[in-house]
Amino acid sequence: MLARLKLVLASSFVAATCVTAAYAAPSADATAQASTQYVSPMEAQAHENWRHDIARTPTPSEGCFQANYPSTVWHQTACKEAIPRVAPVPRWRKLGAAQNAGNGNDYTLQSSSLITQTVGTFPVVTGVTSETGVGVASYGGGGILGANEYSLQINSSFDSTTSACKGHSGCTVWQQFVYAPDYSVQGEAAVFMQYWLIGYGGTRCPSGFGSDGAGDCYKNSAAATAPDVPATQLGNVKLTGTVSSGGNDTVVFTNGTTAYSSSGKDSVLYLAQVWNVSEFNVVGNAGGSEAQFNSGSSITVNVAVNNGSTAAPSCVANSGSTGESNNLNLGSCTASGGSTPSIRFTESN
Repeated sequence: MLARLKLVLASSFVAATCVTAAYAAPSADATAQASTQYVSPMEAQAHENWRHDIARTPTPSEGCFQANYPSTVWHQTACKEAIPRVAPVPRWRKLGAAQNAGNGNDYTLQSSSLITQTVGTFPVVTGVTSETGVGVASYGGGGILGANEYSLQINSSFDSTTSACKGHSGCTVWQQFVYAPDYSVQGEAAVFMQYWLIGYGGTRCPSGFGSDGAGDCYKNSAAATAPDVPATQLGNVKLTGTVSSGGNDTVVFTNGTTAYSSSGKDSVLYLAQVWNVSEFNVVGNAGGSEAQFNSGSSITVNVAVNNGSTAAPSCVANSGSTGESNNLNLGSCTASGGSTPSIRFTESN
């Protein structure tokens, strides 16, 4: 589906919920909804606890599932095929490019121990009244474009190799956990994982993988169907990616009091053996596209992990792996330790 940043020209450039979201200019519909669906602080906290718990509850098997508050039982639903949307990827990024978030210019959480779960949220959202997905010339102008076309991505780095590379010299693995509106069907979002074998080489990819024509192989997991959520409601959503060595990897998207998940075997890439870097952000919807927010938008991004440690992770700049972007400028980043080590930063325009 999604473009990626493969190389950076200069080494100096490289490293180099619901109630908590605030909207400066809510729409009339949002105001009406808020007035008719008031949630008490106690109930809001119960919702947040449920979102935390359901994301940590393993699905019973591979496949697609849904859960509704207050239940923490996953119920199996039909999966859909999510045909990968892959566009040609620039091999180099030019110095002097606009420093908007994404396309490599992003903060990542870097852990000294292996990550088993990453949780991405937007604790504070202000001033967002519209968002439009637009094509980027250097990526051929592709992607899913138009109003409220964006994606949420949790991405690993692509500098580690596993046995999924089958001994191919220079091959590395890259995995994405994705929520993408209108990905396969207009009016429906897809929740899925995308797997890459970077630099696999040759002309034949492993069974089930497609080729991007540049030596890389890719495929998607099965996709769970979720609603299209307007970008003005980013404060209501959460994206979680979980890996399990010898078990299943899972992506979970929660929107208010409903959760949607897709699970597949970790042995596709064996990410659980090497995952120590996580990127999370809201960016364009496939094909190297850009999510353009209205002027005056400000979004706080929180990336939290479970990694068996309470130490604060590192927050590293210019280390993102996705090729998609947004039109927001990154602020400073802070890292925190504790039961769920995290990084937090604000991006705005």
